[in-house]
Amino acid sequence: MNTDFQSLLSNKYVCVLNGNNTSSSFVATGNADSKTVKSIAEIEKGKNYFGYISYDYKNKIEYLTSCNIDHLNFDELFFFEPIELQHFNTPIHLSSISNTISNAAIEIKQRVSRQEYISTVSKLKEHISKGDIYEINYCIEFYAENAMINPLSVYKKLNQISEAPFSAFLKLNDKYIISSSPERFIQKKGNEIISQPIKGTARRDDEKNADDILKEELKNSLKDKTENVMIVDLVRNDLSKIAKRGTVKVDELFGLYSFKQVHQLISTISSELNEQFDFKDIIHALFPMGSMTGAPKIKTMQLIEQYEKTKRGVYSGALGYIGENGNFDFSVVIRSILYNSKNKYLSFMVGSAITAQSNAEQEYEECLLKAKAMFEVLRDNN
Repeated sequence: MNTDFQSLLSNKYVCVLNGNNTSSSFVATGNADSKTVKSIAEIEKGKNYFGYISYDYKNKIEYLTSCNIDHLNFDELFFFEPIELQHFNTPIHLSSISNTISNAAIEIKQRVSRQEYISTVSKLKEHISKGDIYEINYCIEFYAENAMINPLSVYKKLNQISEAPFSAFLKLNDKYIISSSPERFIQKKGNEIISQPIKGTARRDDEKNADDILKEELKNSLKDKTENVMIVDLVRNDLSKIAKRGTVKVDELFGLYSFKQVHQLISTISSELNEQFDFKDIIHALFPMGSMTGAPKIKTMQLIEQYEKTKRGVYSGALGYIGENGNFDFSVVIRSILYNSKNKYLSFMVGSAITAQSNAEQEYEECLLKAKAMFEVLRDNN
């Protein structure tokens, strides 16, 4: 399926959900006449919506705050009702997009140094040893100021590098989300709710035998499997709040999936929705996703606010659509570049799960591995 993507940018709102290796792709556009919502209470049944819920929506669910620096200035939640909507059962070809990334060099800086990262991990492990928490997802920011990019071109290359199953491009006036997420947060199909948290990461190798060894090491890694099962238990508990009694089940535990950049352990948990609960109830039961907080959830979110240096905003939130039939599908906003074209601020964050078994140096290397595709895309700045 081919689309004239360059012409899409004349619209105020654009959402491309490119289902690489999944069953659905969407192109949704809106203009000044499009209805927009910035509150879950404004979402009406029987209509289509495309947009995101930022990580900081947690403050609407629990008694929490978000006071760290924020140069992107995305809304806490934003959906638009499309004027035009196309739905396809195949991935979207991006051949019509220009290959130009930017007209000037992009200097990427990091908010937290390697040494500061290692020191913070040590402090987080103290919280674990004291029993405050048993797993926390700690994230760091990479950013560029005065960045001039072609967002569609960046999206094209990021999609080519990663071929992520939840590849997405979202334009909301002067703000952009350019995502190569491999992780589904939550999907509703009919009365079934599923969540697919990722915990466990290993690098790829160009040489097949070496790559197979890395896969086998991840498959048998006690540390990675421990991380994964902790979050599976958390998701099972969250789903039980909105599920029919006895319907929560683990469909797949420690599924090993390979992407262009990394191998991942992905588990699938499903349940049958209790009909008395609506979209708001579901989000309030499951959000934010446990894979990006840790456990127990509220305490880890408090520590995330204390130890991270950047307001997460859209990062580690959810991006996707709500269909007029009541079905919806949301990915986790990870492996994603966020851009404010008005103030020319560009940002991407990466993180890893810290447990009692974590080695700070190895966790830092995992963060760099997850950032690899974004660095590669932005390095091509001709």
